[in-house]
Amino acid sequence: MLTIGAFARASRLSPKALRLYDELDLLRPARVDPGTGYRYYAAEQLEQARLVAWLRRLGMPLARIRAVCALEPGPAAREISAYWAAVEAETAARRDLAAFLVDHLSPSEGKDTSMLELHHSALSDIGLVREANQDSVHAGARVLAVADGCGPGGAPASSAAVRALTFLDDAPLPAGGVLNLLEDAVEGAARAVAGLGTATAGDEDGDGTGSTLTALVWTGSQLALVHIGDSRAYVLRDGGLFRITHDHTVVQSMIDEGRLTPEEATTHPQRSILLKALGTVAPVPDMRLHEVRAGDRYLLCSDGLSTVVPEEGMKRLLASAPGPDAAVRALVAAANDAGGPDNVSCVVADVVETTARVA
Repeated sequence: MLTIGAFARASRLSPKALRLYDELDLLRPARVDPGTGYRYYAAEQLEQARLVAWLRRLGMPLARIRAVCALEPGPAAREISAYWAAVEAETAARRDLAAFLVDHLSPSEGKDTSMLELHHSALSDIGLVREANQDSVHAGARVLAVADGCGPGGAPASSAAVRALTFLDDAPLPAGGVLNLLEDAVEGAARAVAGLGTATAGDEDGDGTGSTLTALVWTGSQLALVHIGDSRAYVLRDGGLFRITHDHTVVQSMIDEGRLTPEEATTHPQRSILLKALGTVAPVPDMRLHEVRAGDRYLLCSDGLSTVVPEEGMKRLLASAPGPDAAVRALVAAANDAGGPDNVSCVVADVVETTARVA
């Protein structure tokens, strides 16, 4: 039998990782001393430990590693192959985007150049159960935003969150400085929401006032993303629907740790409990630049859509709608057809290519 330290050195896994894998039932020790609680491992477990370490180096999520380790060698190999094929497909898409950017930024005097612009639409609905609509949406010249308020001042909070960004529709956007400008705008949104009350992260529909915020700011060639809470942003690209935000919720953190599967999360009693929102103490939003392609269709939505309409259904509706206006109406109708348990808000924007002659 090997101590956890000796087993960690032999398997190239840290003791901290081994304790986590024990908790997740991914790699149980062969024996635990009943008096001291020390973990001991058998030499025969090194092969599984090394497999776990290799799969982690591939970037495979813990929940999927657990599924692979439970398979016989043949099916496990096929599962790893399928995972890596998906990684390579994503890498290929990024390579194509890099090639596009090189061409886009190369000198173009005397030839036709492609320009991109956004066509968009927004819609918010009270749903079939709520007495008031606490969502706010905006689709302007540059700013696309969805906010979902909570607490007694939820409606003013979401409205204040969105309103704090709308000046960017008309403000000059300095090259390379859009994230700094957006950061200042979000700080203004946080102050505006905090002035209405105080939300408490971890309380579902608590007594405090707060708001989620998911927004995209168009620079003419990129989208600057800001996100906090559990409203979401998706992109429909080449027939696939991809989520580009990460929920700040208790259940999402459990999924990230491998303690919960995405399927289990849909019915978890704490699925609506937020870890971060505007109105909480020192909220830190996710912010980054997102590269776009002509033909992309973007969706921003509150959880009134994402919790009742499966992603496959959203993909089908987005792909079949002829334009953003038809898309938002179809998505809101689908949420209400599914019972409309919450306010539902959507913004859909298409990236459209136009051609201009450069002298």
